[in-house]
Amino acid sequence: MRIYNTLTRQKEEFIPIVPGEVKMYGCGPTVYNFMHIGNGRTFIIFDIIRRYFEYRGYKVTFIQNFTDIDDKMINKANDEGITVKELGDKYIKEYYQDADGLQIERATTNPRATEYINDIIKFIEDLIEAGFAYEVDGDVYYSTKKFAEYGKLVGQNLDDLQAGARISVDERKKDPMDFAVWKAKKPNEPAWESPWGLGRPGWHIECSCMAKKLLGDTIDIHAGGMDLKFPHHENEIAQSEAVTGKAFANYWIHAAFVNVDNKKMSKSLNNFFTAREILEEYDADTIRFLMLSGHYRIQINFTKELLDSAKSSIERLYNCINNLDNLKSEVSKKDINDQEIGYLKSLDKYREKFIEKMDDDFNTADAISVLFDLTKDINNNVNINSSIELCEKAEALIRELGKPLGILQNHMKKDLETEIQELIDKRQQARKDKDFALADKIRDDLKNRNIVLEDTPQGVRWKKID
Repeated sequence: MRIYNTLTRQKEEFIPIVPGEVKMYGCGPTVYNFMHIGNGRTFIIFDIIRRYFEYRGYKVTFIQNFTDIDDKMINKANDEGITVKELGDKYIKEYYQDADGLQIERATTNPRATEYINDIIKFIEDLIEAGFAYEVDGDVYYSTKKFAEYGKLVGQNLDDLQAGARISVDERKKDPMDFAVWKAKKPNEPAWESPWGLGRPGWHIECSCMAKKLLGDTIDIHAGGMDLKFPHHENEIAQSEAVTGKAFANYWIHAAFVNVDNKKMSKSLNNFFTAREILEEYDADTIRFLMLSGHYRIQINFTKELLDSAKSSIERLYNCINNLDNLKSEVSKKDINDQEIGYLKSLDKYREKFIEKMDDDFNTADAISVLFDLTKDINNNVNINSSIELCEKAEALIRELGKPLGILQNHMKKDLETEIQELIDKRQQARKDKDFALADKIRDDLKNRNIVLEDTPQGVRWKKID
């Protein structure tokens, strides 16, 4: 298996620290608002990486944190007149609802930063003792110049980073690029006792501490969105390696952004969507299909048209599963014969191809293409003359290859039929009301999903075409 390592800027053979095991840390949400679709893509990517390692037989320990104390949370809690803890509790619950809706499996552990305050304080004490941090008026800063390799993740030296960074002026810092690992208490902020007075941790130190505490000094994989590469992940490396003297993570994986209608998602452009809003209109299989239809390191475009296309595509895959389900109740032959055993063996090439694509830096786009080739083969060769056992094993293979992607595990047949019948009824009513524009739109929308309506003397019938 080869993984593109952001740190070395090349694909590398994956060699775990402990054979057969993967220790993975993914930066989770700051819990002050609902998950948006950009977060959704990143968390789906974490999910398929974890799922695929497990599919390949690895034991995965996956840690995804909740940042439940930071400036945004404090401001939002003060605006709403509630405590930061109440705000965190609320949006952690909302996160789980959205993650479940997107068919994202729960992490091994979801630590909250506020649960590790004593460990964070000890971590900062170790930084100070090692000469990498200093205290000023109750604040503690990391001294970036003390870490000779600062900037190695983004491939820039300290001077270049400083020239391009937006730095808040603070004359108390020894260097403009130094960053806070502990912040002295301000009015209307939660705070904890520390050797430097009442205060709270900085954002970057939280992840360094939780990763070390739960996974050890060196972890196999650290993952996150591309926006976290600098300064968050760069600072994590500097903190962690200063304390341990060891590599913090052997492989760094970063997921690219999501654009909406070819533009960067932002509230000012009115193209900002939460995962929950999208889930009200599209199911998880459809959303995941769109998110995985492009390589995780490449930006994807998110539009209603592309979602509709993804919905049509996932229905084509489910159509093969549904056809196999129907055949199981219609065929007369139960046990598989030698010819069918030979055919099943020929399908092994799709599993091998799927693994080949996913082993190449989790290439989900090409892996999905393999699924379409598999279903086409099955559609052409499994029929009313086949055995029940062949139908069952063909369906099992489709679902097996869909599982690492988190798709094709549901039963859509009845839902699809119900939805289409409701649209047909709506079209018929529109025709009665002489609203021909609506009737035509319904017909055209179904056609775009490869569903063709036929007006017959017995009523409207529909069929799915490839």
